[in-house]
Amino acid sequence: MNDTALPFDTAILDKLADVIVGTGLNLAPGQDLVLTASAEALPLVRRVAAAAYRAGAGVVAPILSDEEITRARYLHGHDGTFSHAPGWLFEGMAKAYEGNAARLHIAADNPMALSDMDPAKVAEAAKANAAAYKPALAKISGFEINWSIAAYPGRAWARQVFPDLDPDAAQAALADTIFAASRVDRADPVAAWAEHNTELAARRDWLNEHDFAALHFRSSNTDLTVGLADGHLWQGGAAEAKNGITCNPNIPTEEVFTTPHKDRVEGTVRASKPLAHQGTLIDGIEVTFEAGKITRAKADRGEEVFLKLIETDEGARRIGEVALVPHASPISESGVLFYNTLFDENAACHIALGQCYKDCLRDTAGLSDVDIAARGGNSSLIHVDWMIGAADTEIDGITLSEERVAVFRGGNWAD
Repeated sequence: MNDTALPFDTAILDKLADVIVGTGLNLAPGQDLVLTASAEALPLVRRVAAAAYRAGAGVVAPILSDEEITRARYLHGHDGTFSHAPGWLFEGMAKAYEGNAARLHIAADNPMALSDMDPAKVAEAAKANAAAYKPALAKISGFEINWSIAAYPGRAWARQVFPDLDPDAAQAALADTIFAASRVDRADPVAAWAEHNTELAARRDWLNEHDFAALHFRSSNTDLTVGLADGHLWQGGAAEAKNGITCNPNIPTEEVFTTPHKDRVEGTVRASKPLAHQGTLIDGIEVTFEAGKITRAKADRGEEVFLKLIETDEGARRIGEVALVPHASPISESGVLFYNTLFDENAACHIALGQCYKDCLRDTAGLSDVDIAARGGNSSLIHVDWMIGAADTEIDGITLSEERVAVFRGGNWAD
């Protein structure tokens, strides 16, 4: 799309591109970049490529998707083909990461684009893609390379978020919200990110110093104890990947997060916000955990899709991440439901069903998957975040000696 046809000031895209390359990725001279995005995001993709080359990038390799092409598969694809995935493409990406290429994804698609497609076909294709992508994803979940995710205000996405506005106004509103959340509406975005990272690091360090054995979440409809993995490590904001490069994996981010123990989660929890998953809006999720595993699950809307999700594999009924986000976060205070995990997870405390992050464990060098599991790390083809925090959320940290320390009160940090 020609920049002049866009209903917002595109000059700010240059700031966003610089933040993505310099703060999100911290791209190193000579480093290649694997970049995936919707074709609609080309105005930002082009700017990111230019910023990357100015920073000394080796090769920027864009891989673009298109919503209509994606829909065409489910409209016209033959039965029996949905278990097929382009493993050759994912193998190439894994090889690039092995060669220290950085990874960037720019989200722009309408999260409900497949809402009218056969959910069984969508789920089958998603599972096949997840299985094929797992070797490449391991490089990311293990934080072996610097990577980041950012967003561009796609037009169909904007209409989903702001249905009462005309298309131009909706896209302009989404653009303003994305730019504010990404801190590029400031006079000096780089300085704003440095200050924010310092604040997140202080929260992260405080949690690591306490080394809690578990967290106890309470609210009007939640009573959940989340045991933490043996030797867990809290992360948040900027962090150093194993290739020695410090990056911000999410633009924006408001969370500090760690790896729970897959066998030590007990109690009942109800989602505080809807989850958009594979074209379905799942609302009112409520589950009960026993010995780490979901033993009862329901949802007020989209229940069939949610129940199918937790049957993906053995690890899909257990959690691989727990994250703390204050109710007073800028994204929460915006009051906007983005239908996109990159943003919605930064509006509330959340848990993620499925795969854990290996980099949220201490001293992992040389550890096998069996070793990770023995410390409590979960393994799965999925990693799906859903929000559980609210204005009345109370969280206690529980030490090994069973002492309780206030972590959250009234939905926000206790201090």
